[in-house]
Amino acid sequence: MQPPTQLLPEPARRVAAWCLVVLLAAGVAWVGIRLCVELKTAVVPVLLALLGTALLRPVHLALRRAKVQQSLAAGLTCAVILVVVGGAGYIVVAALIDTGDQIVASVKQAAADLSDRFGTGALDLDHLADNAQDLLKKYGGSAASGVLSGLSVVGEVVAMAVLALLLCFFFLRDAGRFRVALRQAAPGSGETLEAIARRSFNSIAGFMHGTTLIALIDATCIGVGLLILGVPGAVGLAALVFVGAYIPYLGAFISGAVAVLVALADRGFVIALWALGVVLAVQVLEGHVLQPMIQSRTVQMHPAVVLLAITGGASVAGILGMLLAVPLTAAAFGIVSELRGRYGTGGAGGSVSRETAAGSSSAAGGSSSPDGS
Repeated sequence: MQPPTQLLPEPARRVAAWCLVVLLAAGVAWVGIRLCVELKTAVVPVLLALLGTALLRPVHLALRRAKVQQSLAAGLTCAVILVVVGGAGYIVVAALIDTGDQIVASVKQAAADLSDRFGTGALDLDHLADNAQDLLKKYGGSAASGVLSGLSVVGEVVAMAVLALLLCFFFLRDAGRFRVALRQAAPGSGETLEAIARRSFNSIAGFMHGTTLIALIDATCIGVGLLILGVPGAVGLAALVFVGAYIPYLGAFISGAVAVLVALADRGFVIALWALGVVLAVQVLEGHVLQPMIQSRTVQMHPAVVLLAITGGASVAGILGMLLAVPLTAAAFGIVSELRGRYGTGGAGGSVSRETAAGSSSAAGGSSSPDGS
């Protein structure tokens, strides 16, 4: 009797094996995503705390080098998070509230100009704006009727934010203890699992640090340009550019569009063109100079991968998913890079990547306390 493995030719068996691997990986990924969605109240604070820890860990380490007590240093770092996030959020919201009427007026004026030039049958944006206002009124009425539901959502968001801040405090204070626990939980010595965790964390930290620096430069350049042009709310618009930079490509487009609309509403068509030129010049500077120079030492991702990650994150968790998608993708790329360096065709199973080795040596050199701080 012919063996079962010989019933199919070799190419068909290979295709079947790869299909099985893809289906298994897709099934595991789908189950993981569904679990994260169902447990989002616990998962989202953990992810936000990891991002905050990766971004501001240098502040915590600087405080520790200044002989600040461990818990106090973690508390001061969390206070920095509150000041930065709260201040940026307040500036952005206040600026949008102040310039919201101007944006609506600019849209209506643009609709009138287009109607005069091309005729009302070509594009009736004014009618569209009126319909949008009617929809907003209807939505506002339905929202007012569901006050309890709205309060529940607000309470959930506040609870997740508080939990994320507390977790960030513990991640900063007890990093060494988490590292020891990870080693003990892994089979064998746990060195491989610790190296993978360190590599993914370093990838997130590199992405967050690079993005923050680029966002600061973009916001400063655009803010200065808007101030020179006399655009109202330039500081708030610069803050919006800073926040939008954490959503690659899409965030820059939205924040730039808002800046141009505000310029159009208050300063007219010519100044709006100049504002558009400033925004485009800064984006070209970012894409061709800042990104290659600042993020050359971090995980490099193709723009198509970034856009797919943003789209997937938006489909799973909306705006929050868009914010978390790219750093999590950077962590995944870091894990793949670490595994390739250890078990790929070019290296032996026991090899250690240069980044992991550097991280291990720095961690060993900087861990003077029992918890590895």
